[in-house]
Amino acid sequence: MCPRSAGLVARSLEENGLSTVVLTMMPEFNREIGIPRVAAIEHPFGRIVGEVDDSDGQTAVLAAALAVLENAEKPGQVDHLPFTWHEEPRATDWHPPEISPIISLYLDEIKKAGAEARK
Repeated sequence: MCPRSAGLVARSLEENGLSTVVLTMMPEFNREIGIPRVAAIEHPFGRIVGEVDDSDGQTAVLAAALAVLENAEKPGQVDHLPFTWHEEPRATDWHPPEISPIISLYLDEIKKAGAEARK
């Protein structure tokens, strides 16, 4: 799902009384567009909850994301989940060689949001 769409859906659900948390690899970008609660994870695109067929790992990621929802103390909170990918992004052999179209479209905004968050 497009990061902007996730934010719009989350905000709409929140306005209607449903609490949300968005699991993302781009926390700075998502914070900029106003997602109420963000669970940030250091996983590659296409594998946000973990490796294929790793149900224990996927369950752990989802449980951690739900804990962010349960424990959030303020709007706009970003919690970095304690998971890292087991290999360098450039070492993955299942990624296409070119950047995805959605990332290409928002790359400047993502970089800008990251730079602002690191100030």
